[in-house]
Amino acid sequence: MNFVIVGGGIAGLRAAVGLAAAGDVLVLTKAEPAESNTGYAQGGIAAAVGGDDSPALHFTDTIRAGDGLCDEEAVRVLVEHGPAGVEQLIEWGALFERGADGQLALGREAAHSVRRVLHAGDATGREIGRVLWRRVSGLPSIRTVDHALVTDLLVDGGPGSLVRGVAYFDREGKRHEVRADATLLATGGAGQVFSDTTNPAVATGDGIALAYDAGARVADLEFVQFHPTALKLPGAPRFLISEALRGEGARLVNEAGEPFMTRYHPDGDLAPRDVVARGIVRESERTAGSVFLTLAHLDAEFVARRFPTIAAMCRQAGLDLARDRIPVGPAAHYMMGGVETDVWARTSIPGLFAAGEVACTGVHGANRLASNSLLEGLVFGARAAQAMTEAPRAAALKADRRLAEGPPMVAPGDIAVTEIRALMWADAGLFRTRENLQHAVAALGTSSASSAKGTPHDAEAWRRKNLNTVAGLVARAALRREESRGGHFRADFPERGDIHWKVHLVDVSSR
Repeated sequence: MNFVIVGGGIAGLRAAVGLAAAGDVLVLTKAEPAESNTGYAQGGIAAAVGGDDSPALHFTDTIRAGDGLCDEEAVRVLVEHGPAGVEQLIEWGALFERGADGQLALGREAAHSVRRVLHAGDATGREIGRVLWRRVSGLPSIRTVDHALVTDLLVDGGPGSLVRGVAYFDREGKRHEVRADATLLATGGAGQVFSDTTNPAVATGDGIALAYDAGARVADLEFVQFHPTALKLPGAPRFLISEALRGEGARLVNEAGEPFMTRYHPDGDLAPRDVVARGIVRESERTAGSVFLTLAHLDAEFVARRFPTIAAMCRQAGLDLARDRIPVGPAAHYMMGGVETDVWARTSIPGLFAAGEVACTGVHGANRLASNSLLEGLVFGARAAQAMTEAPRAAALKADRRLAEGPPMVAPGDIAVTEIRALMWADAGLFRTRENLQHAVAALGTSSASSAKGTPHDAEAWRRKNLNTVAGLVARAALRREESRGGHFRADFPERGDIHWKVHLVDVSSR
């Protein structure tokens, strides 16, 4: 059998390892092999491996964080298969932090009731990527091609029919078509849709756009997680300052040096991410000043040892992580929604699979529990490999889905990438209203920027097309959901509405 995997993060690589004995595997990466959201995951990977923990407790915490929209079957798969997946990573050589007694050193992050986050310093994703790339490179049936820009899914019989591979351009600009018995999208997220983001430049929503254009169902795209603490310093990159710092005792303070998060939630600095993000913005508005993260009350040697990567990044910006107040603010971080799948990574189109951040398994509901993302990629990447060896079939549709209503979107003008990103931050960011979302939908127009201009002719044109597709879908879903839930906050509908809105909103291309 022949398999194609688009993406080289944790989900794609774990699937590749699982498929190696079943046939020939081609892994296509958009940039350098290690450049993915996985490598930028600082905090860790959550799994119920501690003596005071259990899959049942992890399940409860995940459901609570998901704000009423988690798919319980998917969450059970995640928490019950997670510990074995992590143990396998350790067997393959993953070097997670351990205490003096040799036991795994578990951290705690927001909305976790116990310490359950394994970490490798503050570069956990990079360590997992190292282990998986080493594993992949030792398997002769796996071939990788980097700097491959995938532009189309090859669909037999028109949109919504059987997917038989992909088309891509190599680094020299030559077009290739690769036929496959099964195709996996593991392309990561879409943080670059927003002007302020913690995501790398490659996170432009390619997988969502590819699947949607091929006729696959996409869901929950209104639910975007804005990480509360990205560095907010003029002229400096908006790099992520991990939630693990607050888990170890770091505090959020206002301009006067006062802790403030208990004003917005009883859990204070360890409240769910969406609450903390909005709390930071509201405190900044209330005081007309900046918000800071401080570790000055913690042991400086511990800070340097526990968070070496973040400390080094702060030094580049002229800040001492252990002593200075670090100016922070929210930035787009994670997409809870994506290509709709079942618990075996099957999409609504036979032959097409999705795993990791590009997928919408329902695990995260309306708000992702911290450090569940790496675990999701690990668990569902492995399950995708199992399902991809079977006869192609589509995922069974679920009853709690509501299809998009209203006319299809119309073709836009020529909107630049910088305009798309600024528009989405202003109109579809932390605080949303009908007026702003209608403005965004009208400005973005259709989900296919190429429809009025012909097929994109270079990498930048494809990037603009994909960003426009995903931005339009996010804005349209956010406009349709007239309530506030998880990562989606409507200032004009500030309450959660379980009577009408405890459903997943699904979109599918009409082309």
